[in-house]
Amino acid sequence: MSPLKKLIPLILFISFMVFVAFFGRIPALRVDQVLTGGRVSSYLSRFSNMMLHERHWTVVIFFMLIMVVGEYMFIPQAWPKIGSFTKLIVLVTVFLPYLFLYLACAADPGYITPENHAYYMSLYPYDHTLFHPGHMCRTCKFFKPARSKHCSLCKRCVAKADHHCVFINSCVGYGNQHWFILLLISTAFLCTYGGFLGLSIITVRVQRYTPGWSVWKPRGMTVSQYLAGWGWGIQDNVNMGASSLLAALTSPLVWGLLLYTLYLVYCGTTTNETLKWSDWKEDMRDGFAFRRSMPANRQKNERVEPRFTRWPVEVQQVIVTTQDGQPPKDELRYPGEGEWERVWNLSDVENLYDMGLWDNLVDIFVRDYGFGNKNDEPNAERRRRR
Repeated sequence: MSPLKKLIPLILFISFMVFVAFFGRIPALRVDQVLTGGRVSSYLSRFSNMMLHERHWTVVIFFMLIMVVGEYMFIPQAWPKIGSFTKLIVLVTVFLPYLFLYLACAADPGYITPENHAYYMSLYPYDHTLFHPGHMCRTCKFFKPARSKHCSLCKRCVAKADHHCVFINSCVGYGNQHWFILLLISTAFLCTYGGFLGLSIITVRVQRYTPGWSVWKPRGMTVSQYLAGWGWGIQDNVNMGASSLLAALTSPLVWGLLLYTLYLVYCGTTTNETLKWSDWKEDMRDGFAFRRSMPANRQKNERVEPRFTRWPVEVQQVIVTTQDGQPPKDELRYPGEGEWERVWNLSDVENLYDMGLWDNLVDIFVRDYGFGNKNDEPNAERRRRR
């Protein structure tokens, strides 16, 4: 059997599983309706719903199997061809994703309970834009802390909720966001380095017999010569070649997720908050959003919000929407003072939770970070980054 024929079943299987994991359901085919009355499509729909909308370890196990099988295929064939220092790098690169995967799965993401509710209330102030005091979680039966969200899969409220990740079978939140970022970094490096190392070994082998050949098709070389080089390179290293190609093709997906996550850190927001900001963007574009200032010496209702938090700045604005596009009426008794001003653009709005890239990172990696006596940067700087 040729190397290509050996690779096709593996690629088709992985493609099918990735399709089910990410896209949720397979479109119903007419032939299924005719032959089985739609039972196959119904089964696949239930299976994908279970995979994505119920909490289980299936995707975590599948994720680990991809790494274990890929490394089992790669390392035995590559090991005799690399030096001592490269072997050390390989060992560290292989180990770290498993470590951070375990830590991300095992860590408490920030589940809020009646016992720790006061603690999580003290972490962040309400910004009176995305999060307002006095909102009760109908399931957990307590006031929602700022930046929290109730997860329908975990059946709990999560502090600084980012999203529910099926690859760690848990939410990403205040307690494990740092482990999740390190998992992305280590996995991205594993895919990139594994693909680079494997393709480098294959390239050296091919160039011994076909000078001028490279991973990218050289000018002046026919397609048949280029593909023949690939076939020759992986002929005696089919397992290493398959795992290297899989790592190289997967690498952009992991890097894309990592860069997006780091961009959210840079902006001082989470995935959940980004969706809320998107809703505000639509309301602002339609002219339904208004703001006014919040007095610095305002009296807080300590029954629904903490008097003090560890956050170094307090809210300075109130933003609301109206149904008719007119400023809110006085009898509605919104907090704040002064006249209402229509807001047209997100760039004109302050993000209370953006303290700059460094402090945003420290807030993630250092639990209960107090920010010292840091002076608040100008509001314009926090607006500019979002």
